[in-house]
Amino acid sequence: MLAKNRRALHEFEILDRFEAGLVLQGSEVKSIRDGKASLAEAFAQFTGSELWLRSAHIAEYPMAHQRNHDPLRPRKLLLHRRELDRLADAVAKGGLTVVPLALYLKDGRIKLEIGLARGKKGVDKRQSIKERDQKREMARAIRER
Repeated sequence: MLAKNRRALHEFEILDRFEAGLVLQGSEVKSIRDGKASLAEAFAQFTGSELWLRSAHIAEYPMAHQRNHDPLRPRKLLLHRRELDRLADAVAKGGLTVVPLALYLKDGRIKLEIGLARGKKGVDKRQSIKERDQKREMARAIRER
């Protein structure tokens, strides 16, 4: 796991997950492998029929010098056409959104896990916190026995 969007799991209810490739420059790959990536403010947005990752911060790689990248540049996400169509329909009709969840390595390639999500209300967030606390207390009780 190279980067994780922990806030997304708190703010959104994830309905479905997809694995997407990314179009990256060489200095971006080096920087991500060094752990200098953040998905905290990132979101995915359709432009035409393509899906783009926006506001993901990937720090500049110090050894790249003049061939360095812009840290906040939009990056194209690579998915199968039927997955893109399915996501576009859900976003257009259902009022859902596409949220980046995690950045990780798979077979030497950098992949992005995205989720089809619905925003949580305040009540839903409190319920999630309550469930998490109950699980934590049960785990403590089991450990103490």
